[in-house]
Parts: sequence; C-alpha cells; structure tokens
Amino acid sequence: MGKYKKILVAFDGSISSKNALKQAIKFSETEKCWIKVIAVVPSYEGDLELIGVSNIKEVLKGPAERLVEEARDIAESEKATIITNIEQGEAYERIVDIAESENCDIIVMGRRGRHRLERALMGGVTAQVIGHSKKDVLVVPRDAVLGWENILLATDGSEYSEAAADHAIDFAQSYGSKLSAISVVNVTEEFYALAPDAVDKMIISSRTMLEGIREKAESTGIAIETFVKEGEPHSKIVELANEKNADVIFMGSHGRTGITRILMGAVTERVIGKSSCPVLVVRI
Repeated sequence: MGKYKKILVAFDGSISSKNALKQAIKFSETEKCWIKVIAVVPSYEGDLELIGVSNIKEVLKGPAERLVEEARDIAESEKATIITNIEQGEAYERIVDIAESENCDIIVMGRRGRHRLERALMGGVTAQVIGHSKKDVLVVPRDAVLGWENILLATDGSEYSEAAADHAIDFAQSYGSKLSAISVVNVTEEFYALAPDAVDKMIISSRTMLEGIREKAESTGIAIETFVKEGEPHSKIVELANEKNADVIFMGSHGRTGITRILMGAVTERVIGKSSCPVLVVRI
C-alpha cells in the first residue's frame, strides 16, 4: 500500500467514467491518497463573429461544469473528498499535462463497451494517454470492480514488462494477493510446421523468463503460478484472466518491437479491449 500518492481521474460523464471514479475512490481508501478529477472541453478555434457568441469559453465550459458537479455528487455518495478541474484543449494532451504538472502518480480512465473500443481505441483518448503519458494508467471497464486478491501479470520479457513484473510483485506483497504470470508464444500453425525447433526455443526462452520472475516473487515471500501459452497473445491473456478470476491485469505499456512505441503495444490495446477486469498499464 502507499504506492500512489495522487490519482488523476478523467471524467466525461459516461457510465464507464462514473464507474472508474467509484473504483478510484475505493482504491484511494486503501492507498491513502488524493483524487483529482478533470473534465476536458475542446477549445474553440473558429470565428467568433460568425457564430455571434462573444463568451464562447463560458458557453463551452457549461457542460464541463455539470460534469464536475456530477463527479462531486458521486464522491459525496461515496463519502469521499475530491478536487475537480475543468480544462480546455485536446483531451489526451490536457490529461497527460495535468498528470505531469500536478505530480499525479496514476491516471484512472473508464472503458466504454467492448465493440466500440475495438473499433476506435488506437485513435481514442485512452490509447493516446497511454502512448504519451509517463504515468501508470488504470483502465476500468464499465461494470468492473477493482480488487487485488488475484493479480495476473502478462509479460513478453521487454523492459516494459519487467517494470510491470516488479510492480505486480510489489502489489501482491502489499495486498497479500495471489499472483499468476503468463508469457505467450505467438506463432501460426504454418510457422510451427516450417520451424518447430525455433518454436521450441521460443517456449524455452519464455519459461526461462518466467522462472526469473518466479525467483524474484518467491524471494519476497509471494507464491506465483506461471504459464506459457501458444497462440494470439491477447486472447490467451484474457482467457487465463477469466480462468483465474483475475481482479486486475498488469501489463507493460509497449511490446518488444520499436514501432509499438509510437502509441501503445498492440497486445496491450487488445487486452484492454477484451478484458472484463481492469488493466493496469505500468510505465517506466
């Protein structure tokens, strides 16, 4: 406990963001930390004379003021204290900038319905925040309840995954969690038929990597189960999360390949889109 001192919640009034705020409040009670809630409205860059509105900033702020009032009502119903801000500009930029300038340790965001996220996540605010922020990001599905009893760590051996592993072990130690770790070897049937020896080496490499994580976890007194799976990484991760009734999935923000660093790792994006439990994306 005490890993985070200040939480930033991005609030847009959607069902998912309302749940994200409620789960952030619950999280803050155990972490003993502050919560800041922001609502972002777009900046108007058109011709004021054409629209005949001189106080356009105030007009634009109206909906945001209603949003922060709604956030305050939720906090009051949860018997929590929050700080609220209204920001103008590009949503992801303001979220990232506020998290940095106000020394927030983690950003909590809601996730809308699965089908909608699958269509638009990479171009959406969530992906942009994860891609550009230096802070950890917790993405909460609209009906999910945040807990720490069962933690699933997804790792590919990258430096980003190593950071997620350290964080998962740290949380498991603090909350007395059960910890599982998975590494997925992503090969097609054709590849396996053409190069079975290469696949075997990849499996051995994954097992060796997970053994290192096991040793690190057990050195802190944490029992851990490890799994090597073959197939599509995001599918296998979500399947294991469901099988283990995971309360949260820990992942790195990017994968091994350099191109994924532009925004966020494709596997992380897809796990966020498919998972029924919250996903904690750990930055380095």
